[in-house]
Amino acid sequence: MDTPARLLRLLVLFSTRPSWRADELTERLEVTSRTLRRDVTRLRDLGYPIESTTGRYGGYSLGSGGRLPPLLFDDDEAVAMWSALRHVSISADPMLGEAAVSALAKLGEVLPSGLRERIDALGDVTVDLAVGSGGSEPIAAIDTATLTALASACRAELRLRFEYRTGEDVVGRRHVEPHRLVSLRRRWYLVAWDLDRDAWRTFRVDRVTSPVLTGQRSAPRQHPDPAGLVSEGVAVRVYEVQATVLVHAPPHVTRREIGPSMGVIRPGGEGDETTIVSIGGDNDWLARYLVGLPFRVEVLDPVELRAEIRRLARRRIREHA
Repeated sequence: MDTPARLLRLLVLFSTRPSWRADELTERLEVTSRTLRRDVTRLRDLGYPIESTTGRYGGYSLGSGGRLPPLLFDDDEAVAMWSALRHVSISADPMLGEAAVSALAKLGEVLPSGLRERIDALGDVTVDLAVGSGGSEPIAAIDTATLTALASACRAELRLRFEYRTGEDVVGRRHVEPHRLVSLRRRWYLVAWDLDRDAWRTFRVDRVTSPVLTGQRSAPRQHPDPAGLVSEGVAVRVYEVQATVLVHAPPHVTRREIGPSMGVIRPGGEGDETTIVSIGGDNDWLARYLVGLPFRVEVLDPVELRAEIRRLARRRIREHA
């Protein structure tokens, strides 16, 4: 191992543990005690506060107050860092967002070409759904290799086959034409044309395994709004009761209260002053949720939901007569 590589390896060791015995470092680096002392001196000259202790169990540690040492990341860690920085650059306050954009640029400059290609593909095909109010979902662990493979297939417009586990825990093989990846809260979704079902579908990426390119190009077709499709699937189609309501507030105001995981928002057709919202859930929950909104809300359908709201209103009046 040459000197620069050895110094970098030494810094990596210091970043994994606060202190090391001298004999442990010489064994890990496969060098003599004399070479180790020279390397420590070189790091000190570069500004790293390497502290030493003497005695039988003497050794070295990286003290506080020094400059940030070089960091080594594997491919999964680099993808995770890119994803986190991108999220901050989009959703954080201006100061943090600007710093995140700067960090993303620096990360892109040092990535190996192969990994940069994968991350560029992920950036090109990812749609971020803004997070509004509502409960937070549990973290869905995903395999970064699967995520970047799906992104590459989306950008190249190549057909895919993969194993998919449904919400009922049924595993099946899917053949799709991938279009976009959508990031919503702590989950990722693939929007794709399902060739076996002849329809657009959304797939949770944490339920996708073993993606394989078929080598065939996707057929030209009209693409849907990927964010809207995911929002509809998460907030509406999974529920037996699907309601449509008219909100007497502009869409940009409505979005502050109703996030994409709670309902699908579109203009109400009366200029910019009203909003149509599609939302799913049982009638009891929907009634309590809609009554709690800070807007005037009219239920267009179903009629059972209007009846539930009237029952809720009568009960509240009796309780607060």
